[in-house]
Amino acid sequence: MMKKQIFTAALALTISCSSIPLLPATFQTTEVAAATASVSQQAVNQKADQIIATGKSLIGKATYSNTQYKATAPYKFSCASFLMYIFEKNGVDLGTYNEDYMLQQGKAVAKSQLQKGDLVFFKSKKTGTDPDHVGIYIGNNKLLHMADSKQNIVITDMNSKPYYKDNYYAARRVLPSLMASNPASTGDKIVEKAFLHKNSAVIGSINAAAQKRFTAGGYVQYVLGQSGVKINTTVLSQQMKLGTTVSRNNLQKGDIVFFSSAKGSKNPTLVAVYAGEHRIIVPTKDGVITRVLLVDYYKDRFITAKRITK
Repeated sequence: MMKKQIFTAALALTISCSSIPLLPATFQTTEVAAATASVSQQAVNQKADQIIATGKSLIGKATYSNTQYKATAPYKFSCASFLMYIFEKNGVDLGTYNEDYMLQQGKAVAKSQLQKGDLVFFKSKKTGTDPDHVGIYIGNNKLLHMADSKQNIVITDMNSKPYYKDNYYAARRVLPSLMASNPASTGDKIVEKAFLHKNSAVIGSINAAAQKRFTAGGYVQYVLGQSGVKINTTVLSQQMKLGTTVSRNNLQKGDIVFFSSAKGSKNPTLVAVYAGEHRIIVPTKDGVITRVLLVDYYKDRFITAKRITK
């Protein structure tokens, strides 16, 4: 049986692994409004091939772990963190290493309509509504996935074993919805800039763009400015007064989302760039991270969101 992976960290880095209620037949979740991405099927196929190639390159090198994964060899992955890694290596950030939250991205797709790059979920436990395993579909009824501690990364025909035939749960198509449209919108450009400096920016108490050192508000000002959207303040409480207020259900790429470290407070202490499909890019003292708004920490501390784009 594939074991569900649970990761924990402190405070703003927390990933809540409590089950999110779903309706198994339709997967009714809060949909977030966004313009339909203009991405060709050829571009989708190319991106899927790149992701799959990265995953295949780790066969025989990466091993199973239900606690962590490392950015450099020796790689250690759970089923979900393996997918997060190979997608991110090809410029597509899932924002989570938790199957529950992956299940709420993209759109539902029937088993008979699977295409390369789709996420495929399995559920063997008889209680709850969250899956316990996920892999990436690579065509011809085959799945590339981190199976378990004995098999590690393998390619499996989904008709080869009872587990896959009996416990198939759902599939989600995250390509192209997690890809930038072509031509890129202003929101796409903001998200691209925010991701670009994810591994190089240092978040602290000063703003020195030349050294990639920023306050949280300074990071927001910088990535918006790099995308042609100028704002004249780095103070979160002042940034929160700019632009147009947007509800959580109508977020679009490039919107700025504000949170408080204390539940119920209207004093912003955390800010993020909305990246689409529930994902947020968050400058924190531990670096720029990506997360999903579905996580309890962010749901409980949401204050407001602003659209500052032109």
